[in-house]
Amino acid sequence: MKKTDLLRSFQMMRGIGVSAAVAIFIAGCASIPAPTEQMAVSKVAVSNATSAGGNEFAPQALKSAMEKMDAAERAMTEQDYLRARQLAEQAQVDAQLAAVTARSAKAQKAAQELQEGNRVLQQEIERNAQ
Repeated sequence: MKKTDLLRSFQMMRGIGVSAAVAIFIAGCASIPAPTEQMAVSKVAVSNATSAGGNEFAPQALKSAMEKMDAAERAMTEQDYLRARQLAEQAQVDAQLAAVTARSAKAQKAAQELQEGNRVLQQEIERNAQ
């Protein structure tokens, strides 16, 4: 077999390999299921963050979660399920951050109010002792 024939054979085999890899990749993408469960979990997380006071105490994180959730819903409509899953997961994390931040801020506020109440009571006790 001539050198040129061998080279052509190698190039054809390499081309077939690349084509096969592309076909497998496309088939793999086509088999990605719709992330309906992740979408539902993420929507609940956004709702919980809103209920926890995210609008007041963590507006940036909540806004980010809502924007990503909207983008995930658009990706679902376009049947881009991989992107929809990724965005829904990110929305869930942002919503959880917003909820935790809001709860933490509320707890700090309650602790400060208790400390202030204790300070006022201590002043009252001292005043009555005199």
